[in-house]
Amino acid sequence: MISKLPRWVWTGAWMLAFIAGIVNVVGLLGFQHQAITHLTGNTSLLAEALAERDLAATLHFAALIGAFVAGATISGFLIQDSALQLGRRYGVALLLVSLLLFASVPLLQHQSAYGMYAAACACGLQNAMVSTYSGAVVRTTHVSGMFTDLGIFLGHALRRLPVDSRRLKLCFLVISGFLCGGIAGTFAFNTFGYSALLFPASLTAAVSIAYGLFRLRRVRAKPVHGDAA
Repeated sequence: MISKLPRWVWTGAWMLAFIAGIVNVVGLLGFQHQAITHLTGNTSLLAEALAERDLAATLHFAALIGAFVAGATISGFLIQDSALQLGRRYGVALLLVSLLLFASVPLLQHQSAYGMYAAACACGLQNAMVSTYSGAVVRTTHVSGMFTDLGIFLGHALRRLPVDSRRLKLCFLVISGFLCGGIAGTFAFNTFGYSALLFPASLTAAVSIAYGLFRLRRVRAKPVHGDAA
């Protein structure tokens, strides 16, 4: 069970889910009408393309999935741990996410699939940044696991078994962030087109800077060994 969730974890999880919700809905509303932030549907589409021997579609979906995995690989290289912990290089990872989203905008405006690959790489990087916190799996680019956890909690409640209230709140937090991001992304895409992605790109950069400042403040506030009591 989750024993403690710092405020920065709550805030960061909601913001990242909100960003992912925007990115995914832009992909769904865009010229190829395909999801970007999660791979289940794209893997099924890859299977369909393979079965139908559609080489172009096969290469496209393989590249889309590969871009997401590449982003996760970059995250693993930078952060080097799956456990969420203040002090790791999340700021650098978030800055890369921001740059990839910025780069995707002109590509998508020219209806280039490379824009989708850049956005998928950004989402893979973001999703892999946080794997677990106090035993709770935290995913911010898709909500299947969160809805699964909600179902498990409901089943436990019906059997009058103990329910981890903090983990339940975390599920609602991520789901609400992703949903709100999708709503905001729909309005933004209908108004600005692919330039809507400039908003999550800028927001991610702001979160990166905020995390860096927060981390710096914590380091400066930490007492130095050997100081007088």
